[in-house]
Amino acid sequence: MQHRIDKVENLIKEEISLIILYKLNDPSFGLVTITSVKVSPDLKIAKIYISVFEKEKRELVLEKVKSKSGHIRSELASRIKMKFVPELKFFLDDTADYVEKIEGLLKKIHENDNKGNE
Repeated sequence: MQHRIDKVENLIKEEISLIILYKLNDPSFGLVTITSVKVSPDLKIAKIYISVFEKEKRELVLEKVKSKSGHIRSELASRIKMKFVPELKFFLDDTADYVEKIEGLLKKIHENDNKGNE
C-alpha cells in the first residue's frame, strides 16, 4: 500500500509543479517549488508543501495558490487517471528558513569559540 501512496505523491507533485508553472503562469509568484506532497492513506487529502524563493512574497503566493486550488484540482483530474482526485491543501515549506536559522546559530557558536581561544 505504501508503494502506491508514494507513486501517487510523486505523480501529484510532478503534475502540480507543471500546472503552477504553465497553467497559472503568474509572474508575480517568482520562483515557486513544490517541495513535497503527503497523501492520506485513503487518498482523499493531499497536503502540498510549496517553497517560495522570495520571503516577502510567501504569504501572498500561498493565498493565491489556495484561492486557485479548485482550478488546480480540476486540471490535475484531467491529467491523472485516478478514480478520485484528492482534496488539495497547500502549506508553506519553511525548511529552508529552519536550515538558515540553524546555520546562523552554528556560525555564532563557532565565532564565540574562536573568541575564547584568542
